[in-house]
Amino acid sequence: MQFNPSPLAGAFTIELERKGDARGFFARAFCENEFAAAGLETRFKQMNNSLTSAKGTLRGMHYQLPPSAEVKLVRCLRGALFDVIVDLRPDSATFGKWFGAELTAENRTMMYVPRGFAHGFVTLTDDTEALYMVSDVYAPDKERGLRFDDPWMNIDWPVKPQEVSAKDANWPLFNPEWHGIEAMRGAR
Repeated sequence: MQFNPSPLAGAFTIELERKGDARGFFARAFCENEFAAAGLETRFKQMNNSLTSAKGTLRGMHYQLPPSAEVKLVRCLRGALFDVIVDLRPDSATFGKWFGAELTAENRTMMYVPRGFAHGFVTLTDDTEALYMVSDVYAPDKERGLRFDDPWMNIDWPVKPQEVSAKDANWPLFNPEWHGIEAMRGAR
């Protein structure tokens, strides 16, 4: 695996190193030793799979507060999506900044999302399927979200979100107290 640092401290895109022959190829999508050597999370408690029917559907921007803050490892299995992360760690030099990358079934790139980051994506094709591993289980009482169109983040989505759940459309605009920003201090 090739770990490519993003502009946001602690976040990476990860490229698979394929070994191929006439049959196709083989590549590791996760290796505890390689993740540990890169200083990344090695313990995942849950694996989620989503299928999104229509291009332009937005899912996000989700995160959980400590002690249930999650690391996520996201991969697109079918179709294409624009994956976005936002640094919510108040002690980080990149606090409030966002980063996005195109994850597709063809490029097999993964996004490593550290604790203290919000995460979401917009689909770039119909029938987009994503798989993501998370380091903690879903904790509804710790769940928070940022509005995808919040001017505080000013995310430049490559396609205008056409379909957004009521929950995701109604997250409050950025408010450090409600969003639990102080709780993210020291997250990694």
